[in-house]
Amino acid sequence: MLAEIITIGDEILIGQIVDTNSAWMAQKLNEAGIRIKQITSVSDDREHILQALNLATERADLVIITGGLGPTKDDITKKTLAEFFKTTMRLDEEALENVKNIFSKYKAPLLEVNVQQANVLENSVTLQNKNGTAPGMWIEHNNKIYVSLPGVPFEMMYLMEEEVIPRIISTYSLPIIYHHTILTAGIGESMIAEEISDIEDGLPSHIKLAYLPKLGVVRLRLSGYASDKEILMSEISAISKKIVERIADYVIIEADVALEKSILDYMQLRNLTLTVAESCTGGALSQTITQHPGSSSVFLGGAITYSNTLKVSMLGVSNQTILQFGAVSVQTVEEMAKGALTAYHSDYSLAISGIAGPDGGVENKPVGTVWIAVANANKVISRKFQFGNRRKQNIERSVTNALIMLFKLLKQDNP
Repeated sequence: MLAEIITIGDEILIGQIVDTNSAWMAQKLNEAGIRIKQITSVSDDREHILQALNLATERADLVIITGGLGPTKDDITKKTLAEFFKTTMRLDEEALENVKNIFSKYKAPLLEVNVQQANVLENSVTLQNKNGTAPGMWIEHNNKIYVSLPGVPFEMMYLMEEEVIPRIISTYSLPIIYHHTILTAGIGESMIAEEISDIEDGLPSHIKLAYLPKLGVVRLRLSGYASDKEILMSEISAISKKIVERIADYVIIEADVALEKSILDYMQLRNLTLTVAESCTGGALSQTITQHPGSSSVFLGGAITYSNTLKVSMLGVSNQTILQFGAVSVQTVEEMAKGALTAYHSDYSLAISGIAGPDGGVENKPVGTVWIAVANANKVISRKFQFGNRRKQNIERSVTNALIMLFKLLKQDNP
């Protein structure tokens, strides 16, 4: 079954809100065995909506529309759908009772526009919205399914999980869709493609390989479609094993998780702790790590030593080192890493010192120059990076490369 998602609303097209609905729906539909053909965003305009519906009808078996079901004049989805299906409206009594109860609960006046939210298409099955005033609608027309849902995320999610997906699963025999991810770091997608070209060329037609690059890392996603889950998983497992063996030095984990999460899990399993010493990243490394629940079992904390004074007082970096070699140097970053390890009593430490930009560079240390060090009780490994002149990207690249360096040392020490 192929599906298309249509999101309706000017607020999406002008960037006022981010369309998180489509990503969430696509994931849930995919888990149920439904492939997404296309995701389309259109404005609150009758012609645009009608055109999107006509095109989606040609491409997909299931069309899901979100947004435009509110009580104001710019919410024209229901009216436009009635025109598309050449049908009329009816008042759904159960939906109306839900609207009345909500307004009564909040002691708010019930206006006529609110009553009209209980109107649904004559040819639809009402999907009762327990989390809001706008009901969803399920329409079957010319062997296609159309579903209209409110754009408010928690209302849409409720209807998808409680109404839409269960109806689809109970009605149709859907194939198994299985994804397997290999997270790599320290190698570009073109180099990976070159290394595994023969494996990729030999993939069966029902299994595809996708490259998903992001600063410093590349996810390889094997996706397969079949009727037997066990056979499909076995096929993909065999292919994954070949790929991992071919590029073993760059494989972080066989799972769809963030780089830092895989490191946290790796260290937690071995009862290892981590501290950091950040300069140009200004806490970005710490934030990246601590966004994950349970990170406190590994991450003890650290120091954001933006100034040279704090590098000396908080990490024990020598004044003479900074005067002789500068804050952005192998000598300083290694002393920062050792200082974090000693001061905060961790098993491993990471240190970053650089020139994020857009200014501050000099001839021998231009903007984008970053030194990173990783240390444990026995060794300190440092590396110089020369990034570009964009501050945000320099910070992101510094964080990613610090994590990659940490993981490599962890694998050496704890295979």
